[in-house]
Amino acid sequence: MTRTPEELRYTEQHEWVRRTSPTAVRVGITDYAQSQLGDVVFVQLPEVDADVTVGDSIAEVESTKSVSDIYAPLTGKVVAVNEDLVQTPETLNEDPYDEGWLFELAFDDETTLDSALGELLDAAGYQGVIGG
Repeated sequence: MTRTPEELRYTEQHEWVRRTSPTAVRVGITDYAQSQLGDVVFVQLPEVDADVTVGDSIAEVESTKSVSDIYAPLTGKVVAVNEDLVQTPETLNEDPYDEGWLFELAFDDETTLDSALGELLDAAGYQGVIGG
């Protein structure tokens, strides 16, 4: 059974979004996504300070089975990336919701972020996508 934490928001592209401050979020791939990928061997992260638009392919995760694009779940600015994944990409398999985060996005204001998060799936909605 894959874990789908209730406090997170999700995309149909199997990314999770956790609010970390009134105007910022942390993003990663879901437990379901890492289980489908298999052993992750390489991660390409977005550039810090890059402005990204929802739906843009901004990162890549390579496993022993395939290469998968990571899409921006929201429109914002990349303010941090998880450099540890460059050296230890397997962290995505071991701890996708905590140590295995990919990048952080910042927004101009709280209202913009509230609205954007409202467009994403809740845990039950994501379970419906993956048939859980």
